[in-house]
Parts: sequence; structure tokens; C-alpha cells
Amino acid sequence: MNPLALRRLRRGLTLPALLLFIWWTVYAFGLTDSTLFVAPDKVLDAAFGTEAGAAIWQTLAQSLLRGLSGLIIGTSLGLLFGVLLGVSRRAERFFALTLHSIKQVSLFAWLPLLSLWFGFGESSKLAFIAWAAFFPVLLNTFEGVSSVPRELVDVARVSGFSRWQMFSRLLMPAALPSLFNGFYLALVFSWLATLGAEYMLGSGDGMGVLLMESRAEMRMDLMLLGIVLVGAVGFALDIAAKALERYLLRWREPV
Repeated sequence: MNPLALRRLRRGLTLPALLLFIWWTVYAFGLTDSTLFVAPDKVLDAAFGTEAGAAIWQTLAQSLLRGLSGLIIGTSLGLLFGVLLGVSRRAERFFALTLHSIKQVSLFAWLPLLSLWFGFGESSKLAFIAWAAFFPVLLNTFEGVSSVPRELVDVARVSGFSRWQMFSRLLMPAALPSLFNGFYLALVFSWLATLGAEYMLGSGDGMGVLLMESRAEMRMDLMLLGIVLVGAVGFALDIAAKALERYLLRWREPV
């Protein structure tokens, strides 16, 4: 990790570290005995010292696997349709207005319809997560491919590029920054959709179900642990996505 990234990471961790210190101080000096909060050591016990704590890691893994599966499905479809709209004016005229209209509907407004179509099981959750990832990738892919300067396309044609060469050596490299923006948004939305689908559909296993059940049982240790883990996963996904983008787009940086 380069020095600039390390500096940003330290700055990003400053506020969470301060909040953790305040949290510990409140309980260390007995400033509260509220049952709506628990001490940090109770949360650690919930993570590593109880049978429920052992199960929470399997629960987290289930949510991550579910989110990754939906992300792959939605990203693949978004990339496919985005490229199609970007290279075909006829497809753009036929589909663009409908797609732009559909994207205006709030994401969670689709859950009742999807639950009717697919039920309350795994299929509806995957469909919802894929739907959340689909539109960011679709729109950014379309924007990236369609914004390639016409002059470059003309030069490639004069140079005798085949359709595959035009796609792999011109369109996709030129569209990569926009593609990564779409992938980053899809990553964020798919994780949010994973938690939302688990919480609102309320069946099976997952972090959303755990948060719902811990609230019903007033298990504040498990609830706070779940919130910390959800935030940590989001933080890790953000760092990983940005690191991958810097690595794959390093050729754009000046020498």
C-alpha cells in the first residue's frame, strides 16, 4: 500500500477509534448502566466466547456469499446490456427510455413484487441483489462505451481493426474508468441489498436476519456485534475495490 493510501486509511480510522475509546471510557468509569447498551468486552464475548458468537461468523459468510452471487449475476447482465446499448444505436433507441424510467423506481419498492414472483426464499434475495447491482453497471458501461470519441473509432476502422479488436483494444480500455465506477456502485448497492433483503424477507440465515432477531430478543451484544461486522465489511469492500481500480488502471498514471 502506497504512503498516500496509508495516510488516508489512518485518517479514516481516526473517528472509529475515537468512538471506541469513548465507548470504553463510559463503561470503564461506570457512567451508564443502561440495558440499551453493553460494554465493549460483552461484544467481544459475543464474538468469540459464546456459542452464538461462533455461529455469527457462519452467518456473516452466508451473507457475503449471497451478496457475491447476486453481484456476479447483476454485474454480468449489466455489462452485457451496457455494451449492447453503447455500440448499437438501434438498441439504445429501443431500450434506453424504458430502462431510464425503471431506474427511477426506488430499489426497495421492488421487494414486494419480487417476493410475489420468487417467494420469500433464496431466489427472491438473489434476484433483488442482482437487480441492485444491475443498473449501476448498465448505465456506467453504456456511458463509457458510448462516450469513446468518434475520431478514435474512425482511426481504428481505417487501421483495419476487426470487431473483436475494436471492442477489446479500443472500447473497453477507454471505458474502464466508467466501468469501475459502475462496479464500485454495484458493490455498495449489492451489500446494502443483501442486508435489506435478509431483514425484510426475514427467512433463512444472514446478517439482516441476525439483526432482526437480536432486536426482538433484546440481545444488544449480538446487535452491536452485527452492526460492527456489517460496517467492517463495507469498509473492507471499499478499500478492496479502490485498490483493484488503482492496480488495473495504473497504466493511466503519468510516468
